[in-house]
Amino acid sequence: MNGARLLTLLPTLHTRRPLTVIGAAVVDIIADAWTLPRRGGDIELQQQSVNVGGCALNIAVALKRLGIDAGNALPLGQGVWAERIRRRLAKEELSSVIDAVEGDNGWCLALVEPDGERTFMSFSGVENQWNADWLSQLRTPRGSLVYLSGYQLASSCGEPLIQWLETVDDVTPFIDFGPRIGDITDDAMARIMACRPIISLNRQEATIAAERTGLATDTRTFGEAWVNRFSAPLVVRHDKDGAWYFSAQSSGVVPAFPATVVDTIGAGDSHAGGVLAGLASGWSLADAVLLGNAVASWVVGHRGGDCTPTREALLLAHKNV
Repeated sequence: MNGARLLTLLPTLHTRRPLTVIGAAVVDIIADAWTLPRRGGDIELQQQSVNVGGCALNIAVALKRLGIDAGNALPLGQGVWAERIRRRLAKEELSSVIDAVEGDNGWCLALVEPDGERTFMSFSGVENQWNADWLSQLRTPRGSLVYLSGYQLASSCGEPLIQWLETVDDVTPFIDFGPRIGDITDDAMARIMACRPIISLNRQEATIAAERTGLATDTRTFGEAWVNRFSAPLVVRHDKDGAWYFSAQSSGVVPAFPATVVDTIGAGDSHAGGVLAGLASGWSLADAVLLGNAVASWVVGHRGGDCTPTREALLLAHKNV
């Protein structure tokens, strides 16, 4: 049933709502690790690849491949990592409105264990130096969707981003807090939620969110209470068990698509990219989550973070399913 619904929807995947992607472009060095190192230990790694990534860049690439137009605000510096990122953007026929700023972009080391789980160690760069001048360069028409990541909101540049959200007119933020959800202060969280964003969380992040807000940790109860308290939609990703969605209009769970997991790098970002693509096409939240599930299932079945599918690839993959 999922596949049939997806095949019906994909031909209508076209930009109908303005979309701005705000966040990071960094370099990911991905290596296989038979186990994580102990304190004071020394383990041998096997390098998989050196990829250009970052949550916002992953979102931008996913949207581009799905045929959705977006304005991208991914700060680019003037160092060796920035040049590598700039070449990658050019290859994808993407650009950023924030370019050639002082400093270099950040990078991270991703360790992938045999079961596909990944652990990141990150070094920040210009992507976490957002300021009022950069934000003044953004153009967000009324009715826009605006993607933001918890990595920026929880960093030292979070304050100007939140101030901007509080003043920009008639936009719908889409926020994936990621593992930094526990690092955002209560005051900042209250101000963010006052903007009524669509929030996307995985099951671990949802537990953290439930505990810090005093809500039940059971997904259905948590989601319904979240919408009642914040009047804001919520998506909770349950990996192979699908994804829940909650809004004032409807709620439910969308089953996952079958997948053989080889690498979970980029799974959350790709899901968010799929959901954003659906919302930008004017789809319901439930249908947008269905697309997010389809894109994420494709990504976890391929190695590396640079493997988001095109709309045509999804059509072909589900044509005879």
